[in-house]
Amino acid sequence: MKRIFTAEEKEWIFDAWKKGIGFSEIANAIDSKPGTIFTVLRDTGGIKPIPRKPSPQHLTLAEREEIRAGLSAKQSIRAIARSLKRNPSTISREIQRNRGRRYYKAVDANNRAKRMARRPKPYLLEQNPRLKKLVLEKLELNWSPEQISGWLRKTYQADESMKISAETIYKTLYFRVRSALHHKLVKHLRRSHSLRHSKQHSRKGERGTINIVNGTSIRERPQEIQERCVLGHWEGDLVSGSNNTHIATLVDRKSRYTIILKLKGKDAASVNQALVAKFKKLPKELCQSLTWDRGMELAKHAEFTEKTGVPVFFCDPQSPWQRGTNENTNSLIRQYFPKRTCLAQHTQRKLNQVANELNSRPRKTLNFATPKQVIKQGVALTG
Repeated sequence: MKRIFTAEEKEWIFDAWKKGIGFSEIANAIDSKPGTIFTVLRDTGGIKPIPRKPSPQHLTLAEREEIRAGLSAKQSIRAIARSLKRNPSTISREIQRNRGRRYYKAVDANNRAKRMARRPKPYLLEQNPRLKKLVLEKLELNWSPEQISGWLRKTYQADESMKISAETIYKTLYFRVRSALHHKLVKHLRRSHSLRHSKQHSRKGERGTINIVNGTSIRERPQEIQERCVLGHWEGDLVSGSNNTHIATLVDRKSRYTIILKLKGKDAASVNQALVAKFKKLPKELCQSLTWDRGMELAKHAEFTEKTGVPVFFCDPQSPWQRGTNENTNSLIRQYFPKRTCLAQHTQRKLNQVANELNSRPRKTLNFATPKQVIKQGVALTG
């Protein structure tokens, strides 16, 4: 079911984004998904819309209810206008534009007024083709909005119609609902983000750089894990496909034994459920530790450790080489599941077949033994 946000929730989402909070952290706070938060922010480019305030001259819903009651009582338009302290012509136009005396309904009339108020107003660059042409030319030369604004102000000092602020250019670029400048022109900006980022923005809360709460750093990982001398120390990550589909991959550091798991989604609950179920099936000897990146999909790491007894270590931000075994394994898995293909079509049985092929390949790093042979030498697999 599609999540519908209240006006207060939408306002909070925009305020949080302006403070530099990432999609995932916002989503967690209001029990939603990062993709849904992006959708809310997308149409206005992450810029908070200015709330519309009805003019005191406009009729309110309460006044429209009074009009409906007056019409039901067969009062004249002048009598209704006097009771509301409004001009009779205002009441007359209100009734005529809303199906007349016989069919007038206050709620329908009020909803219509709201719809009409949403009509987009003409924007500066739409009203001034000459100014728009110059702004486009300079954007295509990779000038920043600030440079364009400053140059126009200096070049056309005496012509107010040829002046535009940098913020107006940014807003016209990022507001997807505006047609004066196509959103794709953001590629000419220094940082061609799909959304406008605030000065406080960091990648905190986004996959790969989240500050995991109470997460244990990889720097605290015991030396025996680093030296690959014991089985049961795993590296994990997600492999993503089209249509927001994902699988989880696990590889044992010593044996290179690979496990591929089907996921319902990449949210923390789905990933945690899949990992817990798998580790509970593994022999105790193979449940020593798990190393992951800082993606939000492992936000429930404490719950995972509580249920399995397996400690979790987190890599430093933007340091994929700290899970080099898993990165290399994922590149092998891509031979079976190329990018931009939907992973939801594959069953767990299919994923097991792929993993079995990988585990049956002799590896140079294992002196041409297979991962399956190395594992079997250490412990009999039951999962």
